[in-house]
Amino acid sequence: MLSKLENAPDTQTRKLRQQYINPSEAERDIRVTINAQLDNAPRRLLNTFTRRLCDRVGQINAFKTSTEYKELLSSTLVHVDLRMERIKDVVEKYFRYVTLSHRWEEKEPRLNDIQDKVVDDLKSVVGIGKLQSFCKTARAVKYRWGWIDTCCINQADPTEVQKSLNSMFEWYSTSALTMVYLSDVSRSSKPRALARSEWNTRAWTLPELLAPKVIRFYQNDWTPYLNDHSDNHKLSDAIVQELKDATEIDAEALADFNCRKINARKKLQWASTRVTTEQEDIAYSLFGIFDVQIHPMYGERKEKVLGRFLEKVVAELGDISALDWVGQSSKFNSCLPADITSYKAPPYTPPSLSEHDVQTSISLLQQTAMDLALKLYALLENLKAPRFADRRLHLPCIAFRVTAVKRSRAQDQEIYEAKADGLHDLLITTKDKLIQFSPPRPTMHTFLLVRPCNRYLDLPDFAEPSGLAELPDVADDTQSKEGSWSAPGSPLQDSRGRFHEAQVSVDSKLSDRALRLTARLTQPFGAFLLAQQRGGEYKRIASDHDIIARVKNLSSIIPDMVKTLEIL
Repeated sequence: MLSKLENAPDTQTRKLRQQYINPSEAERDIRVTINAQLDNAPRRLLNTFTRRLCDRVGQINAFKTSTEYKELLSSTLVHVDLRMERIKDVVEKYFRYVTLSHRWEEKEPRLNDIQDKVVDDLKSVVGIGKLQSFCKTARAVKYRWGWIDTCCINQADPTEVQKSLNSMFEWYSTSALTMVYLSDVSRSSKPRALARSEWNTRAWTLPELLAPKVIRFYQNDWTPYLNDHSDNHKLSDAIVQELKDATEIDAEALADFNCRKINARKKLQWASTRVTTEQEDIAYSLFGIFDVQIHPMYGERKEKVLGRFLEKVVAELGDISALDWVGQSSKFNSCLPADITSYKAPPYTPPSLSEHDVQTSISLLQQTAMDLALKLYALLENLKAPRFADRRLHLPCIAFRVTAVKRSRAQDQEIYEAKADGLHDLLITTKDKLIQFSPPRPTMHTFLLVRPCNRYLDLPDFAEPSGLAELPDVADDTQSKEGSWSAPGSPLQDSRGRFHEAQVSVDSKLSDRALRLTARLTQPFGAFLLAQQRGGEYKRIASDHDIIARVKNLSSIIPDMVKTLEIL
């Protein structure tokens, strides 16, 4: 018919042809829309209607036999925008999928167990009941496609496993619904059963909780938790409260997680209590939460894979809050922890400065230290971002030289009273003995208490520093007498960070930023201790508690203290 209209002798009839599209044009537009829709979707999905696993070709073929596809082909919409909008709506609705979040059991159906088979026909496969119930429940709420990690990934293909690890957070995020199956919660469970569920203890269920926009919890008989039949349990006050209590994640992050709005320290604290079957997954499960990826290598030591991941977090995101931990140092780098449990303790939170306090400090600084404030601001603003090279951390910081250390002992801990240039006296608690001067063996060592800096001066990392206490392993170990003061080594000899005088154009906005920053520098902050090594680099010294330091006054901070140190 369309060809007759095109070849009609009169102009009016040929114009009529322009009001229609032929099937090939519609098919082309549909194909483009499908490809865009499936581009970020899982490679394999379970068809909940046929109970078969389908790859991309199978999914598209299923659509081509549907009434929705036939209606689109027969559509006579001419306006391009309207036609594409109609196609997009139909394609999105047809291909939307449900993801399952669950606690893996000892035996789960794998890809080879269900490929080219009807799931409902598999009676002898161990664990198949969960998969069958998932398909049934998803279909009951009008979803055609479902995805589950146990059998929709070819675990024997390393390339596919790597791609899946990198994409899994996005798959949960773009799913229409995530169903959470609580195998240890029954109808007869006591109140707050969700909060006590083992599901909340697993590493992989953390991104599976945060990524989805819509989530529903199901008891072990596949009835909704708390008999809540609402569309989205993230909107249930009772369920959200249980999740908050179990995970210590605030309601805003649970409802609408944004990885860029939450610093690394907070996210690592969420993950610190969770466990995995494969030790490397403690890092791989965090890919989406941080939007940071490393090459997966199963069989790698947990300490090394965590080190590689945290190295990327610090270097790629510039987030120095990842250096805020207490525990054992990593052999990967002494500024990183050996285990994620080192983030379990809440970070140190400095007292907040009221606007009145800030203005009082600014008034005083304007009269006594305006030049110093501008110099410090210029130095800090021009610091380069922290980076790693050959596992060595190049850390911008303000460094205070330790001038004396007095050792005592309590139970199995070493307690050190430390004096440092420009700081009030403070305590350091550690299980390791510090290398220091001792009367019998007067060996020179330089110790620094440092305040890590972020070049983005308006970030909370810098303006409101979080607690930073920590560890290293130092090769040398010199005995020292308890109760006697000893002076560590020579003053800092690093001249690379010296401030060079320059003409500064002072405007009111710059002055205000400089003064506000300087006022914050006088507040207590979390510090960590560094020991200089024979090659001039530094290692971080272990601490069992936060090291809280405070400058005596602003004049205690001199420009030479602002520098970048190389830490092993």
